[in-house]
Amino acid sequence: MRGIYSSVTDIRRKVFTEVARLAYEGGDYSRVEELPYKIVPGEVAKYRDSIFLERAIVGERLRLAMGLPLRPVDEHAPVSQGVNESAIAEKYYDPPLVNIIKFACNACPTTQVHVTDCCQGCLAHPCKEVCPKNAITIEHGRSVIDQEKCVKCGRCMDVCPYGAIIKLERPCAKACGMDAIGSDDQGRAAIDYDKCVSCGMCLVNCPFGAIADKGQIFQLIHSIKKGDKVIAIVAPAFVGQFGPAMTPGKLETAMKELGFHSVAEVAIGADLCTIDEAKDFMRAVPKEQPFMATSCCPSWSVMAKKLFPDLAPYISMALTPMVLTARLMKKKHPGCKVVFVGPCAAKKLEASRRSVRSDVDFVLTFEELMGMFEAKNIDIAKLAEGQPFREGTAAGRGFAVSGGVAQAVVDAVKRMDPQREVKVVSAEGLKDCKKLLLLARAGKYDGYLLEGMACPGGCVAGAGTLQPVKKSAALVSKYKSEAEKQNAFESQYEVDLEHLD
Repeated sequence: MRGIYSSVTDIRRKVFTEVARLAYEGGDYSRVEELPYKIVPGEVAKYRDSIFLERAIVGERLRLAMGLPLRPVDEHAPVSQGVNESAIAEKYYDPPLVNIIKFACNACPTTQVHVTDCCQGCLAHPCKEVCPKNAITIEHGRSVIDQEKCVKCGRCMDVCPYGAIIKLERPCAKACGMDAIGSDDQGRAAIDYDKCVSCGMCLVNCPFGAIADKGQIFQLIHSIKKGDKVIAIVAPAFVGQFGPAMTPGKLETAMKELGFHSVAEVAIGADLCTIDEAKDFMRAVPKEQPFMATSCCPSWSVMAKKLFPDLAPYISMALTPMVLTARLMKKKHPGCKVVFVGPCAAKKLEASRRSVRSDVDFVLTFEELMGMFEAKNIDIAKLAEGQPFREGTAAGRGFAVSGGVAQAVVDAVKRMDPQREVKVVSAEGLKDCKKLLLLARAGKYDGYLLEGMACPGGCVAGAGTLQPVKKSAALVSKYKSEAEKQNAFESQYEVDLEHLD
């Protein structure tokens, strides 16, 4: 699914564009009622059994993109309900952040091991021989699995000489590293919000487009129109996200066309985070604690604190690059508003925390920002080349990919103590992150620096990205190599660090 431009992707991006256009144009916002007909035109359904169902789903996605809640299915409510109250210059997310549009859900079967038509009815039937629960019988020469007995161990899959046995899993549940997705009484997907860490992997892996997160595009544009000095801080994963025509030098030009006052790279905050974590590691490991885990990925750190509360003290207390950059901007530009632009759904959750609200006013994903470019009809190819970012180091830019955070910290430690050996272990994807912490709890990684990334591949694989993961990782690597400064300690903002904590 990732990196493939599908009909689900197309509708999602059209929704962001229309919400941005609605906010820029202003006027009577009740015309949001017309937008499902614009996004899904005609009389014949293209994606579902009914065009009315298609439009109803688009209506819910429009509401979520404006930060509004889903409408109750059993009561009449217009798409525009609450839109005027939401047309304001400041609004934080009302939980839940990630939502399932129930009538868009396919009610996919829960996990089962299934014999496909590729079964050849072989004489050896090794699948039956290895099944520990006698769940497989041979009927009319072919294997049949009793789902009541099956424990989904997968042994039959491993031994089938034709690869005719598969594990059928809900894509959203398979992508969820927290096992937070179950079923409601009608078999549709349901999120356990006590487990959910808002990584967004379910919403980009649902092939029916039934899962979406709330947005702040609507409120951000109202802040810009109101005349607020809005500064965009852009995550290192931005490079290449908006196509080859959007060079780093053009980004600020494009953002000013949207109404932003200025743009800064979050790599400068990543440098400060690196310095903070390097100093913490030098001080605390192993004298005060057996290991230290990085803190910049909010889904990773929330997961660790939820599932491994005994290990929570070993997660770095350093502020994240987003928060450090935002505080730096507010120090330099008193009274400004700050919007974080990045690849991550979980940053929306982080920014809604009471301790962070005063620092970060809005969060946009790259997809949502692209909707703003489309709404304003910005032709990236025709934009003038501006000044490229020069303040962030290669270390800070490397935060965008898996392993980059740990490498930056190691290099910073080496700058302070060239003789100090720093052992590192990294995990990407919450399932592997859980395994990492289980081993750490067992003492496997004493003395180590642990890096966790909720998204497989790192931030370049976040739920709000526009480009394939491998392509993005390669572009970040190239961008990192072009940095004028290499080590986080070369940052010109190091002197500001103690005043930002």
